[in-house]
Amino acid sequence: MPNENLTATPAAQPVSPYDYMQNRELSWLNFNDRVLSEAQDPSVPLLERLRFVQIFVSNLDEFFRVRVGSLIDMVPAGDAYHDSKTGWTADEQLQHIYRAARTLCAKKDRVYFHLEHKLRHQDIWHLSYDELTDDEQEYIEQHFQNHILPLLSPLIIDAHHPFPHLQNKKIEIGVVLKDQAERKVFAIIPIPDSLPDVIYLPSRHALRYISTEDVVFDYADIIFDTYTIVEKVKMSITRNADIHADDEDFEVNDDFRTVMRDMLKRRKRLAPLRLELSNTISDECYDFLKKKLRLADAQIFYVKSPMRLGYAYPIADKLNAEQKADLLYAPFSPQIPSSVNMKRKMEPQIKDHDILLSFPYDSMDPFVKMVSEAADDPTVRSIAITIYRLSSKSKLVEAICRAAENGKNVTTLIELRARFDEQNNIDWSERLENAGCTVIYGTPGFKVHSKICLITRERNGEITYQTQIGTGNYNEKTATLYTDLSLLTANQDIGLDAMHFFQNMGLEKLNAKYNKLIVSPSTLKSTVLKLMDEQIALGDEGEMFFKLNSLTDVDIIHKLKEASCAGVKIHMIIRGICCIVSGIPGVTENINVRSVVGRYLEHSRIYRFGAGDSQKMYIASADFMTRNTERRVEVGAPILDPKIREKINHIVDIMLHDTSKARILGPDKLYHPITNAKGAPLPPYNCQEAQAEEAIKNSFRPQKDKTPGAADKPKHRESFFSRLFRHDN
Repeated sequence: MPNENLTATPAAQPVSPYDYMQNRELSWLNFNDRVLSEAQDPSVPLLERLRFVQIFVSNLDEFFRVRVGSLIDMVPAGDAYHDSKTGWTADEQLQHIYRAARTLCAKKDRVYFHLEHKLRHQDIWHLSYDELTDDEQEYIEQHFQNHILPLLSPLIIDAHHPFPHLQNKKIEIGVVLKDQAERKVFAIIPIPDSLPDVIYLPSRHALRYISTEDVVFDYADIIFDTYTIVEKVKMSITRNADIHADDEDFEVNDDFRTVMRDMLKRRKRLAPLRLELSNTISDECYDFLKKKLRLADAQIFYVKSPMRLGYAYPIADKLNAEQKADLLYAPFSPQIPSSVNMKRKMEPQIKDHDILLSFPYDSMDPFVKMVSEAADDPTVRSIAITIYRLSSKSKLVEAICRAAENGKNVTTLIELRARFDEQNNIDWSERLENAGCTVIYGTPGFKVHSKICLITRERNGEITYQTQIGTGNYNEKTATLYTDLSLLTANQDIGLDAMHFFQNMGLEKLNAKYNKLIVSPSTLKSTVLKLMDEQIALGDEGEMFFKLNSLTDVDIIHKLKEASCAGVKIHMIIRGICCIVSGIPGVTENINVRSVVGRYLEHSRIYRFGAGDSQKMYIASADFMTRNTERRVEVGAPILDPKIREKINHIVDIMLHDTSKARILGPDKLYHPITNAKGAPLPPYNCQEAQAEEAIKNSFRPQKDKTPGAADKPKHRESFFSRLFRHDN
């Protein structure tokens, strides 16, 4: 394995756990930097690189709303609160965050303008007002008068008009005005959400557009035509969104949906915690905004690139076929794996053998087909499912509703507290209830994050189960964007555990133990620690592998360090936060941590202990974060079928050999490209590309009848991934 010995110069034995752990917030910012690196990768199609900039911005916005908001709430605790990884107080963490975020934002601006320059070579022009031709300026002026100005609600701030509530992430134009008496006043022009991010200009040969925020900014003098404009700035605030259902005072008879609606309303008015400005402003104006918004200097950021980058997605609709081929990822359709025949019913296929779906390379259709057929099957007595996030349109939910309408006993355990997806889940819960489903909202204080579905049949007095357990949500849209694993099994022991799980959830019984499944908060963490101890007992013959989104649980981190010191070889692929520092001589030198960031969001969770016939493997919904192992309801399933275990091991092997999208964590807490022992780059190998190629190669292909005497006509077809990765801009 390349970079196995990426270690620092041997140093004295660390005396504190702080020496082999790092702050989770800085680790997350490091992850978002890797997202931004995709925008710099010349092998990624140009418009997709712009989209990675937008993803970076969206990620950072949520990070501020959730994580920074939480820390700001903890600042009054002073020395009473310390980060368990570094010993820092909340205020100390914030200072580190602000410095790191400021550096990243400056890097984002540089990357953005570099990409915009390259897009101009492709005849895609994001223009400033000064760059418009005379005809285009005339067009924009008419557009402003007819379509923008009627929707604006400018406001002057004075004794009769107090400073308004600025909504989260809305763009406002702040203007300092001078009246005829030379008195200065501050005014605000909110830009309505109903306006598009950009305005496309008439052009036959090129795609030319200007940001709506720039148009309003440039026409501010028309809006305030009786004043003189002294200065102006585009600005946007970010507000705290860290509301926890645990903090609410629930009554037994409360309708949980009503509570969630109230929380969503409150979220819109939570305290500001960041102000973004498009340009420098006078000290007077700066102090005015700082005072009104109650912000510190460290919370004010200057942003040169557009504040709205959502246009990076719909702009693709404006491209011609040739531009799409050059500027976008080549289309990829999830495949039906060879283990599934969609012309046959799913029940007998799952009874015959376990089925593993690997999203997005495999299609979600076999699972949806399994539930859809169960909805109409007279032998099906009940269907139970946990729901965390759903797409706005869901064939799966329609099948579940049809099952209830057909008289099946349908139980849906829906989590209304899935952050930023609450309203969608509220809407779906009402649809499910109207169809006759029994809707359970989980247990106060514990989010239900598990992904499990149980179908119960009765034939000739015999009860049988078919179970689906996965690592990702039942969201048909994200199943084409996220990597996840989904196990379909007729193992009756697992089915019996699933039945008890749903019964226990209805009784709010969270401390139950199960025969096969590992479930948090009761047994998942303790089982993982026990299996780690088994490998520690083997010393340098032990080995472990974990694929996770995040690692923050201190108990598991200490156990990993203990295993490393015992000689156990540990490989981990952790996409995001990783609070253990790998490669420290004498401490974590046997731990190898990689992160893969690419076209698809790595989201699956795999726990693997040992090798060969004695290997134990689980897939699960839980990351190794304290919130998942102790404060959420999570489910992990053992992989008992040797063929499925072999398939997952093959996926792991592919990922561990990635040299294109993988980065390795060093003892310096930085992520480095994969190189050979001499530090030279290795030939590129993209694990996501490889898995997509294999999915196409191994997909189910029904035999087709051939006309007698007809000869096959060979065709040369350019490889899917040769088209995808032939870009050099």
